[in-house]
Amino acid sequence: MTATSGDGFFGRREVLAALVAHRDAVARSGSGRIVAVRGRRQVGKSTVVERFVETSRTPYAFVTGIFQASPAQQLADATVALQESRHPFPDAELLTRSPAATWRDWFGRLAIAARSGPVIAVLDEFPWIAAGEPTLEGELQSQWDRTLERLPVLLVLVGSDVAMMDALASHGRPLFGRLSPLVVPAFTPADVADALPGRDPVEVIDAYLVTGGYPRLVTDLAAAGTSTTDHVARSLQDELSPLVTTGRISLDAEFPEPQFAYQVLSAIGASDTANPAFKDLLGSVGDAAERKRVETATTRALATLTGTKRLIEREAPAWAGPGSRLRRYRVTDPYLRFWFRYVERNVDRIARGRSDLAVAAFTRDWETWRGQSVEPVVRDALRRLARGDARLPDVEDVQAWWVRANEVEVDVVARTATRTALVGTVKWRTRGGVTPAEVEQLRRHREHVPRSDGALLAAISPAGGTPPGADVSFSAADLIAAWR
Repeated sequence: MTATSGDGFFGRREVLAALVAHRDAVARSGSGRIVAVRGRRQVGKSTVVERFVETSRTPYAFVTGIFQASPAQQLADATVALQESRHPFPDAELLTRSPAATWRDWFGRLAIAARSGPVIAVLDEFPWIAAGEPTLEGELQSQWDRTLERLPVLLVLVGSDVAMMDALASHGRPLFGRLSPLVVPAFTPADVADALPGRDPVEVIDAYLVTGGYPRLVTDLAAAGTSTTDHVARSLQDELSPLVTTGRISLDAEFPEPQFAYQVLSAIGASDTANPAFKDLLGSVGDAAERKRVETATTRALATLTGTKRLIEREAPAWAGPGSRLRRYRVTDPYLRFWFRYVERNVDRIARGRSDLAVAAFTRDWETWRGQSVEPVVRDALRRLARGDARLPDVEDVQAWWVRANEVEVDVVARTATRTALVGTVKWRTRGGVTPAEVEQLRRHREHVPRSDGALLAAISPAGGTPPGADVSFSAADLIAAWR
């Protein structure tokens, strides 16, 4: 289900459908389920879960964790939540006559309510609740195994700490084997198109590159009623605008204390090189005189950023073997790429009244940055299109390809299990598409790509169109359709 633009709620078909399926299974079987909902801060987890419970017509309690709240305060709030919803629990007044003394007591009241029929309990910001009560996971496991699992209870745990939410389901933790994970992603380009009715596909892609699909940023841009570039220029003049502040809010949740990993993340996001290699990073994050120490620290930071935090994506050329040393790094989130490039380095300038410098930097290289940042979006779109698009027969993956010194680079290499099916060039210009000369250069570069005999030549540009020499083309509208 997707809400209409009239109420400001867009997308989330898959997330809502998954939650409804869990609710229906609980009602049908009479057995409990725990769903662990995770996603980065500001991505709209609480909003979509709240939407689900309010439209489900099932009694529910929505408990919101408070950062560093005392256990007594959190339990008092959780008790009140048993009756403060649009669909309160049966016998809510009886259940809330006094605050729950412990979480065991609170789960016991949940069990009493569930004996009258299906109920939903949401513990939002679960990591914050658990931080104030170290035994909470164990207590939940105990009460779940003894009672709640045999009752029609849908328990939804929501958290922004991606690493902790993943850890909940890991071997050796109390809830291991009891959780069903559910990820709430940012809006897709198709969702952004729904939120910006009447905008042409090129403008939608621009909006996606700047907002990353963060709901608050998308709705703020929609409310502005201006082009993406005008909205950015205006937002950069206000240190409290969502476009400026959301990045810091999101990153503070990931890095509550100063860490070298953040320094590496910042260096990747702000780099003039679209996807810096390891050696490019070393000069940005440390002193050449301490090269060995910096190399070790950077290696550890990259392991954290690509693994635990999942903020960085490590790219290898198409057909590269597992031992290849050709690696490049990029910030996974489009909005954070934008934020590091144009906001982080200018926050102090904006605060002291020199927002003109931030706007000038954006205006100066927006076209170049946009052309680089759209490439991973193109590759992701083509992977999705490959499921049923005749232009991408039997394609299993889409990557870039390059050689060590970057003398030869191909933006798109679509490959099957055994061969390169298509090579493509991305030219994201405001006016004009891919030229015949650029197609001819792509033809020459194709000779260097492994297993590329007979590979189709693809021209990818905002307006599309197949120039002389190309076999197929893709437009901005095609890319957005990949998420439909």
